[in-house]
Amino acid sequence: MKRAIAGLLACFTFLVGNASDDPQQLIDINGYLRFDYQHYSTDGKTNDPASGFKGKYFLLRVDGRICENLTYSWRQRINKSAYDSSFWDATDWAYVDYHPGRWSFQAGKQIVALGGYEYDRNPADVFGPSLFWNGIPCFQLGASAGYSVTERDNLIVQVTQSPFHTDENRNMYAYNLIWAAHHGFFHPRWSANMIEYAKNRYISYIGLGNRFDVDRWALELDLFNRAASHQTFIGRDVSVIANLMFSPTPRWTIFGKMSYDVNKTHRDCDYIVLPSTEMKIAGGGFEFYPLVKARHSLRLHLNCFYAWGKNTNVAEDIQNKTLMIDCGVSFKIDIFNKKH
Repeated sequence: MKRAIAGLLACFTFLVGNASDDPQQLIDINGYLRFDYQHYSTDGKTNDPASGFKGKYFLLRVDGRICENLTYSWRQRINKSAYDSSFWDATDWAYVDYHPGRWSFQAGKQIVALGGYEYDRNPADVFGPSLFWNGIPCFQLGASAGYSVTERDNLIVQVTQSPFHTDENRNMYAYNLIWAAHHGFFHPRWSANMIEYAKNRYISYIGLGNRFDVDRWALELDLFNRAASHQTFIGRDVSVIANLMFSPTPRWTIFGKMSYDVNKTHRDCDYIVLPSTEMKIAGGGFEFYPLVKARHSLRLHLNCFYAWGKNTNVAEDIQNKTLMIDCGVSFKIDIFNKKH
């Protein structure tokens, strides 16, 4: 099943993650692995290729500081094959970041700046993904400029290669504007995007990601509206994702999640949620962190999701009456760390 990848995006520099904030940090190399057992069945029939033990993710990340205000970051997916025999296909990101004062400038392979919390999450932390998350090719070459309007508000303008470029035509682009903010319990990530899906033809995205934190509860609500020429702009081609999380103790996170992907248009502008698709996915699970002092170094997870509706992309594993059960372990490996 084709998986979209989303990155480790932190606070205002959510585009591709940042090197350590420690001014003495010279280089930090670490790995992150996730292994699962999963069971997929559709209408009671087991999907054997999608079931069994899986090595889900093997991520290698390198962050470093070149000089004052100039850092770099690189993340490589070791377990991903290059579909067109290019090393860069398995590179999530590789960029330099110049950050003088309130401004920041990045160049290299980056995450396409779309709003939304499911989209922004580390792929190893996504369970029961929506059809939109599962299909969007989100890592592309490009450049971006960000400005901290206030200590709580950040704007980023970005131009990248289009996620829908082809080997025959790589001269296609995406133009993105995103606002990320933190105001008390409310944390928005909103974007406006114009993406070239064919030569000189564009599909527009509005991404509204919202997170609400109250005590030990957190609620993430994402809305993506997609539209192109000669179709109704609002409400015909949308994805809605809701994720409710509760942490009774620092070691536990219990969550319930639902997504709704629908495309009621009859045009072939949307390559991710295809026309005449209407699919709902709902379920939940938990995460358990056994280590107290190094919480994110080891995690156990279990979740169960059920999908129903119509998915006109018959190549996807998620179809009507699909049951998905997943359990596994994730852990971080500290490989090398050096300070000045």
